[in-house]
Formats: sequence, C-alpha cells, structure tokens
Amino acid sequence: MNKEFKPISGREFPRFSAIKTFFRLPIAEIKENFDVALFGLPYDGGVSYRPGARFAPTQIRDASSLGRGFHMERGMALFEKLKIADIGDCPVVPIDQAQTYANIEKFAGQILDTGKKFISIGGDHSTTLPLLRAAKKKYGVPLNFIHFDAHLDTYPAAWGCEYHHGAFARHAVEESLVNPSKMLQIGIRGPLAGGDDLNFIEKHKIQVMTVDDIREKPLNEFLKTLPSFTGPTYISFDIDCLDPAFAPGTGTPVVGGLTTYETQKILRTLKIDHLVAADIVEVCPPYDTSQITSLAAVDVMFDLMCLMGLSK
Repeated sequence: MNKEFKPISGREFPRFSAIKTFFRLPIAEIKENFDVALFGLPYDGGVSYRPGARFAPTQIRDASSLGRGFHMERGMALFEKLKIADIGDCPVVPIDQAQTYANIEKFAGQILDTGKKFISIGGDHSTTLPLLRAAKKKYGVPLNFIHFDAHLDTYPAAWGCEYHHGAFARHAVEESLVNPSKMLQIGIRGPLAGGDDLNFIEKHKIQVMTVDDIREKPLNEFLKTLPSFTGPTYISFDIDCLDPAFAPGTGTPVVGGLTTYETQKILRTLKIDHLVAADIVEVCPPYDTSQITSLAAVDVMFDLMCLMGLSK
C-alpha cells in the first residue's frame, strides 16, 4: 500500500476501480506518520426523523473517487501540503448510545494524542458531542466552533432523551466544550417548535447567520462580514444546511437552504489559524439521488482538508 500518503492516480487506475477509501488515499493505522486522519462514523441512533446516516461513510468513500488534489481557487496542491490517510471507521454500537459515545471519544482522543488532526464522516449530528469532548480534553480550553446547519441544535430533550441530534450544540455549550462567544452558526432557517427555541441562543449570545442574512446582500458583501478565528477551532458541517435541491439525501431536510456554491465560497473565505478537527454529518444515502448529497459532502471534505493545510 502507498505510504507516501498520496491518492491512487486516476490516470493509472480508473476512478471506478480499486478498493474504495476516502479520496483514494491509503489506509493507515493511527500511529503512523501522517498529518490528518479521515474516518467514518457509521452511527444514526440519535436521529429524530429519517434513519440511514449510518451508511454515509461507505457511500461518501465511493463518491470521493472523483476527488482530486489541486485546489484551483487556493492554488494549493493539497496532498503535497499534507499527509492524509483513511483510518477506517470508528467502532460503534448501533443499539447503545452510551457505549457509542465512549467509543467515539476514545477513538478521537487517540488520534489527537498523536498530534494529528481529523475529519469525521458521519453519521448523525449527535456524534459531534463526543468528538468535541475529545478535542476539549486535548486542548484544555473551550474550542472556537463553526456550525453549518439548517437547525440550531440547541433544543431541549425529546421523549425524555437528553442526547439526540438536535441537542448536541446545547450540551457542547453547557459542558464548556465550545466558547459561545466564538461560536458561529451558518445557514439557519425554517420554522421552530416555538419562540422559546431561541432562548438558549439569546442567553449565550451565539452568533447566528441565517439564510436571509446571507441572501439580503450580494454574496461578496456577506463574505466580508465573516469573523476570523484564532486558536483551536472545530467545524461541524451538517449537510442539511444545503437546500434539499442540492442535498436531498439527509434526515431532516429544510427548504430554502444554501447552494453548494454559497457554501464553497463561505468555506474558502473563512480565516482560521488552527483548525484542529471537523466533521460532516447527516448524509442519508437511502434518500440520496444519483449521489448528489454525497458529492456535496466530498466537496466539503476537500475544502476542510485545505483549511487544515492553511492552518498551523
């Protein structure tokens, strides 16, 4: 297996061939000498509507065969800049959330303890919470947090269950895993269960950029309003921040969302000096059409990796 940590060439092996890994990169053990670990997180025990996100890592690996390594807008040869590997899937227990959370936190902690960064490919959004717990343990301070989503995910318990995909961000703030004054939510829209769903955001003064905020002025003008982030930073990208026209394969779709182009421009404008980890969640292959949603996730992965290449 290639241990130069470069993808298999599409000009030597056609992109529909070979064993499927993220971006056709080599499979590696956590302790090997590389910079960024990509791994699957096949768990959807925290969903409230459509299940199926457990199948996302497999489908995104397949779609990422179309990924390439040179970023035209950034002028970056990604795989010359960073050594990146697929380390497989995090072990999960599909019928036990507590065991799954413990496994995720341990797995992510092992990666961070080697000095590596990671990108997790989920899975539902409840999985972000144990990933953030691992990152907080590593860095010792609440992280800056950039959260792409249609939903606030600061909602209360549902059916008596505290931990679900709509509550992870509330727990992240309450557990001091993230710094609410350095927290940015992008793409929020749609109806709420009630006006009190805004109370948590207002109490903690979390910055929310709705789709209306993004669309009410020319995109280039909006991009100038994006803040910079200094210090350990985490990005969580829920694919449902995109309009269902661009991401039909997701668990809780909300119309009126962002386009893939808008999210590209936002990701390429963000200024982050230390992006330590990220995740992509809520891709639901059973509802995907022609891999539209998975291809969008692959594009997001590419920009996240490039952001890691730009940060120290």
